[in-house]
Amino acid sequence: MSHLFQALAERVDAWRASRYDCPDFPAISEILDFAVEDPASGQLRYLRQAQLRALETYWYLRLVLNTPRIPALYETLFPAKSARRAAMGLNSKQLTELIADTSLEEVIERVKTDNAFVRQHGLESLRETLALDYPSYILALAMGAGKTILMGSIVATEFALALEYPDGPFVENALVFAPGKTILSALRELADIPFDRLLPHRLHKPFAASFKLTFTRDGDKSIPITLGSSFNLIVTNTEKIRIQKPTVRNAAQTRIFSGTQDEEATALANLRLQAIASLPHLAVFSDEAHHTYGQKLLGKWEKDKATSELVFKDDGIKKVRRTIDYLAQETNLIVTINATGTPYFERQPLRDVVVWYGLGEGIRDGVLKELAGGIKVLELGDGEAHTMVHSVVDDFVRSYWAVSLPNGAPARLALYFPNIDTRDELRPAIESALLAHGIGPDTLLTVDNKSPEATRRSFEAVARDPGAPHRVLLLVNMGTEGWNCPSLFACALVRKLATSNNFVLQAATRCLRQVPGNTTPARVYLTASNKKTLEDQLAETYGTSLQALDHQHADRVEKTIHLRQPHLPPLLIKKRVLRVQRKTSTSPTAPLAFVVPDTPAPAGPVVQTWTPVLVADGSSRMQRQDAGDELLQTTAPVLDMYTAAARLATCYHLPTPQLLAALRKAYAGADVPEHHLHALGQQIEAQRNQYEETWDEIEVAVALVKAEGFDRAEVDGHSVYTARISFDKKREPLYREAQDTAHAALALQASFHYEGYNFDSSPEAEFLDWTLGLLQNHPNQIEGLWFTGGLTDAGKTDLRAEYLGDDGRWHTYTPDFVLRRADGKHLVVEVKSDKLSPDITADLARHASGQAPQTLEGRKAVALKRWEQLNPDRLHYHVMFADTALHDAGKKTVRDFISGANAGAAYDLLTQLPPDFMAEGRDDTPPQERTTF
Repeated sequence: MSHLFQALAERVDAWRASRYDCPDFPAISEILDFAVEDPASGQLRYLRQAQLRALETYWYLRLVLNTPRIPALYETLFPAKSARRAAMGLNSKQLTELIADTSLEEVIERVKTDNAFVRQHGLESLRETLALDYPSYILALAMGAGKTILMGSIVATEFALALEYPDGPFVENALVFAPGKTILSALRELADIPFDRLLPHRLHKPFAASFKLTFTRDGDKSIPITLGSSFNLIVTNTEKIRIQKPTVRNAAQTRIFSGTQDEEATALANLRLQAIASLPHLAVFSDEAHHTYGQKLLGKWEKDKATSELVFKDDGIKKVRRTIDYLAQETNLIVTINATGTPYFERQPLRDVVVWYGLGEGIRDGVLKELAGGIKVLELGDGEAHTMVHSVVDDFVRSYWAVSLPNGAPARLALYFPNIDTRDELRPAIESALLAHGIGPDTLLTVDNKSPEATRRSFEAVARDPGAPHRVLLLVNMGTEGWNCPSLFACALVRKLATSNNFVLQAATRCLRQVPGNTTPARVYLTASNKKTLEDQLAETYGTSLQALDHQHADRVEKTIHLRQPHLPPLLIKKRVLRVQRKTSTSPTAPLAFVVPDTPAPAGPVVQTWTPVLVADGSSRMQRQDAGDELLQTTAPVLDMYTAAARLATCYHLPTPQLLAALRKAYAGADVPEHHLHALGQQIEAQRNQYEETWDEIEVAVALVKAEGFDRAEVDGHSVYTARISFDKKREPLYREAQDTAHAALALQASFHYEGYNFDSSPEAEFLDWTLGLLQNHPNQIEGLWFTGGLTDAGKTDLRAEYLGDDGRWHTYTPDFVLRRADGKHLVVEVKSDKLSPDITADLARHASGQAPQTLEGRKAVALKRWEQLNPDRLHYHVMFADTALHDAGKKTVRDFISGANAGAAYDLLTQLPPDFMAEGRDDTPPQERTTF
């Protein structure tokens, strides 16, 4: 059976292959292309792969499918009714037979209207999906996948496109709902998003000038925004914004509200909600969206006082959903996006899921800790809790007490209790277990939803402060969704905690959140009864099992690199720059002349005529006239001469008086039909397209590293620059820090401008060690030996040569190493597999004879070769070919450069090794992705 998100993923893949084809709004292709730093390697600029996949899916829904409601989306993706029935969950034997006897459409209609039918077949979640009057999608991403960053990315791209296309169907205001104060605090990450790494420069500049971020504050009656304004992102928790019922204080008020027939009609919007309702082109984002969903259709049956019949009372719509429904009525709500890791309502899967990213994928991608061997099931009864907590604490201290994160935060343990009494009863046993290891009770922190403010602050500090003293947390009604504590390495569920919601899943997996650089797996302690509950919830929510997670290993690794030399001197070279300029002409330019376009006027709008009519019971209803559809006879919009000239001048950068004169002559002073402007623009292009391309040589300072592209923090009064990198786990043995080299002291002095270097091949790592060995004998000849191939983000380096890819687009290429000699000369070294030698050698020969390179690797080499040709006295480019190790045949150029021998002579650009590259043991693994976040 194919799910909605699976069918959608196939279409998004095809859209990606078409380079995000969108003729009406081509800037979306520009934005999504910008997310990928290097298409050849798949290196991403900022977003993780799961986030980019979700962003692509969102924009496919918005622009390719025109933001459909979920029922229409099912019809589009599943045109065959049998497939649609299965995807919507209408696949029980009884429902299948009913559909065969009637029709799928009739069954869907009963789901919408028949409460008893919904209750009988357990279709509450499908009812809610079908009942929404506005587009609403669920992005189901596991904890740690970056839902907050994703929501910020959607808002940024919506606002940027709204500025680019003012008349387009784009969001101009956004509201982010959080279901509680804990999650509201976590959403403050929105303020720190580097939007310049999400949007191309030309789109980021107007966005940054227009964007306004507001967090609601306790005590404020309204929200500090301008009513009716645009480009506001408002972040609030549901308690501050939801629909509130009126407080009835006297009989007069009772009489006022007594005539209402529906509870929803008695609800009033508070001032904050009214402010938001004034904002046009609104999108609503709901974090932890399973709090938004859930109409309690299984309400209760009550006897009607008037008829004495049993009626089903459906009054369980959640207040968050009620609030969104209100906004949909009061303003033009464009879309609702729901982010959650648990897309279920009372064990029923929600049918609005358009993106799915589970725990297993998170572990494989390195955004969650591994559980390898980390499931500890204690075969104890619920009456043996003292034994359980003692075993848990003992195992945790032995396994994790010496473990810490790269930032120094010590490993922590969270024990979840069903109530305060149980926690207090078992605390002495926990303290006793700690004392057995010489650990005092000051490492304990007991927290519940009634704890004083000081205790809550200590609890919040545990998540963000590496120096927080508490390491064993005793929790009641705390520490599940929204609690982002990377130093949490173990969770224990004490006594039976099985409930109808996903608490067991939320608590047990809270320790999986990963940070770059950590390699220690997490651990979960369970009783047999809780294991069964967790198994059920894993299967329901993520379609996985404890056994599968226990055997899941990370395919990718994240590390945090630290910039040691933020002000590395730049490389001063000449570059060729393409310029487009008007052709020089000795003859005068002919005056602009227009011919009135023979363009038919667009058809007028279709209207229907409806009139109110009385029916037998005295009520009225609307009835369409028998005449049916009629064309509204209107003339096409026209522009006065001055307005038309100004519009054309703005688009084509021509003097307005010149355009005005040409229009007057063509139209004899009459108004200009608006639909003529496009054709007139084509005439301007035909007459004024007198441009040519030229190449200029300019002096540039190429920054080998740019500190502004790193995350900056103040530590002990000093600026610390860091960044996160991600690469294939198979490459982890190649990751080097200065202390890992054979010449650690020299490496710190002359190399490692950032810690550490993420090589993608053994020959690269060998080149560094070998070259450092040479520098031992020439300590004053070389100012620096830097590995530059690990940083390719334009925000972090300018050492990027452009080449034309196989896809017809321009890409950038960063070489592996740069050596700077004391006399100011540079040697740029690229280490390549010897199997690429024929292609690169042949293409460099073609370039020398004036021909174009024919292979991808050849085009990369030629891009750097051009730099050398423009700067023969400053820069030399050298390619070293190797199989699994470097060979002497490729080292002479480097030796000569370091020693200064033949400094003025031409360098051998290429050195080919003997054709033994097919020898056993060679590493033909393709280069890793070097994805920087």
